[in-house]
Amino acid sequence: MPNLGPGELIIILLIVVVLFGGGRIARLGGELGTAMREFRRGLSGGEAEVNNKPEKAPEEAPKQS
Repeated sequence: MPNLGPGELIIILLIVVVLFGGGRIARLGGELGTAMREFRRGLSGGEAEVNNKPEKAPEEAPKQS
């Protein structure tokens, strides 16, 4: 594998930003962070918390006049 120095990494980063745009890269980063958080929560047993959420109270039927 070739050695990549800081100059080459900067050029690659610039090409990626030009191709995808800054907003899309930020959105992908946010989605990656959310996925990692959910994965960790699943490993630590966070599933039980999700499954034990209280259900919504049934909505009242509108009164007929």
